[in-house]
Amino acid sequence: MAHQNREHVLLVDDDIDLCNLIEQYLEREGLSVEMVHDGHEAVDRLLSRDHDIAILDMMLPGLGGLEILRKVRTNSQIPVIVVTARGDATERIVGLEVGADDYLPKPFNPRELLARLRAILRRSRVPQTTASLPPRSLAVGGIEINPGARSVRKEGSPLALTTAEFDLLQMLMRNAGSVVTREDLALIALGRPFAPFERSVDLHISHLRRKLGPLPDRSERIKAVRGIGYLYAVTA
Repeated sequence: MAHQNREHVLLVDDDIDLCNLIEQYLEREGLSVEMVHDGHEAVDRLLSRDHDIAILDMMLPGLGGLEILRKVRTNSQIPVIVVTARGDATERIVGLEVGADDYLPKPFNPRELLARLRAILRRSRVPQTTASLPPRSLAVGGIEINPGARSVRKEGSPLALTTAEFDLLQMLMRNAGSVVTREDLALIALGRPFAPFERSVDLHISHLRRKLGPLPDRSERIKAVRGIGYLYAVTA
């Protein structure tokens, strides 16, 4: 049952026993959990705006996790952590490309799940202390971000980004013209250290590039610096 002062988690998985265990653990840690075991119902609940974050299993009967995520991302930017079978790296990669904020391979430690949930919730939460202050925007190359409202505009039009994409863009724009390492981007955007062979940062950047589009001269807004990280281009 949802509690008014708790952050609300939507847990989508057809493994009822696992859901019950996760629900009990997260409820003890102060979160409110709603469980859904059907893909079609999951889409409705994800679009309801009743939740602060979702945990989405990729292997669901009927409507699978990737299709659910595709449908949801057309109308909602709710933070989503996908969980997948341990050996299915391709599915994890596709999940990030479709718009997941993070992923966990099964089986996972509930403490790690909680840590990632809290990291994403902490970053996506609008600070109450800034709610009454005028927004301090940052604009570079036709892209404008409002950190207080966590909103983005491209040439004046709203641009929908996931939590991870927003945090990556904000860090890159604040350091426009300078290289930001993958290690720093992982800590800021994913809330965890960069691991060897980690591809999450690169996949989020790839998705972000597609949303931002190129500069007027067709060059990339976000340039890769081989072996180091990324640079947000500063135009003349």
